[in-house]
Amino acid sequence: MRVDLFDFDLPPERIALRPVRPRDAARMLVAAGDAPLRDAHVRDLPALLRAGDVLVFNDTRVIPAQLEGTRGQARIGATLHKRLDLRRWQAFVRNAKRLKEGDEIAFPAGVTATAEARHEDGSITLAFHGEEPVEVLLERAGRMPLPPYIAGKRATDEADRSDYQTMFAARDGAVAAPTASLHFTPDLIAALDAAGIGRETLTLHVGAGTFLPVKAEDTAEHKMHAEWGRIDADTAQRLNAARAAGGRIIAAGTTALRLLESAATPDGTIAPFEGDTAIFITPGYRFRAIDGLMTNFHLPKSTLFMLVSALMGLERMQAVYAHAIGEGYRFYSYGDSSLLLP
Repeated sequence: MRVDLFDFDLPPERIALRPVRPRDAARMLVAAGDAPLRDAHVRDLPALLRAGDVLVFNDTRVIPAQLEGTRGQARIGATLHKRLDLRRWQAFVRNAKRLKEGDEIAFPAGVTATAEARHEDGSITLAFHGEEPVEVLLERAGRMPLPPYIAGKRATDEADRSDYQTMFAARDGAVAAPTASLHFTPDLIAALDAAGIGRETLTLHVGAGTFLPVKAEDTAEHKMHAEWGRIDADTAQRLNAARAAGGRIIAAGTTALRLLESAATPDGTIAPFEGDTAIFITPGYRFRAIDGLMTNFHLPKSTLFMLVSALMGLERMQAVYAHAIGEGYRFYSYGDSSLLLP
């Protein structure tokens, strides 16, 4: 499909630079089938789902994966996006032309790394020196990797260390937050429990590739970056049992959705999964694992707007986004939410 079909005009003032407080006070636009759109709030979620439904969350934890350093007199910026092994990460590098294989980069707090292989996508492997885990080094030298549409408007600060982390964060490895889950609070989880709505977790370490624009003119020419994920056997079994009992599987975010669909067999059974996925969902895709999605509002011409258009239909999502823009909904990572029930 032509990528320009997924374009729309977004006023810059609709981009949220900070989250609302409390988190579950964010607005939520509900699109259920062909029914009229409904303006609600995230805290209304227990009344919008049914007993027996299951929300699936991503328990990845965002690491401070943005680094600023030097090679000689040249300033080098690096955003880690995929772990290769204990000491080596692929990174998107600013001023990458100033680096050659074997160069050493000095980051703050005594953290150093050597530039190794250059990859087809332009990223570079960085091998970190020393014995401490790379995550420990990043806590000293790195900062939270806010999306460029926020970081380009204000500096990252200490508040982002908690604001850009979900309450489910348990497993280090993401360089972008699974932002749909940023809206959840202990009070909301208690209300969901009381309403008989189940919850499960999986792990998908979100990479910086999620922020990259689609540069191709046709979706068939776009290549997704691979991300590592895991669904254990017990979780898969419980999800299949819930669905067999009539419950709906509602992905809390596109990252959870993409991993569930990667793990699904042709008959819709969710199988255990561990490994990389580069699934790219566009209109025409037949969903197998999920029955609904809670997600924030996404960039024009992004792979994520293509995904929600695949779920609901392009014309329906164009109407959803036109309503959201007209009614003042806040967009992107720190913005409001939508509940999409095809």
